[in-house]
Amino acid sequence: MAEYGVDLDALDQVVKELNHVLKQMGDETSTAESSTYLPQGVLGEGFSEVSELYGAHAQVKADINKMMKRVEGLIDTFGKKSAKVRDAYQDAEADNSMNMK
Repeated sequence: MAEYGVDLDALDQVVKELNHVLKQMGDETSTAESSTYLPQGVLGEGFSEVSELYGAHAQVKADINKMMKRVEGLIDTFGKKSAKVRDAYQDAEADNSMNMK
């Protein structure tokens, strides 16, 4: 019968790195939300496309924010699942060591 091993330290590292990515994404999401302000008049005034440009900017900003939140959600889900897998393997390893005694 073949035995398989799981590197719990590697799973720990995956969870730590995903949490770090989430923290960085939070900073980037905040930047995307607050640092992309386009004040009225900055693109000029008195031409027919001005409202279209502001509308396009608002739409792109909303799309970026939506994508950032989706990516954050995926990373968070993967991190939580990775932590659960790590915990399950650790528990199984502890159970196996107790059963062998």
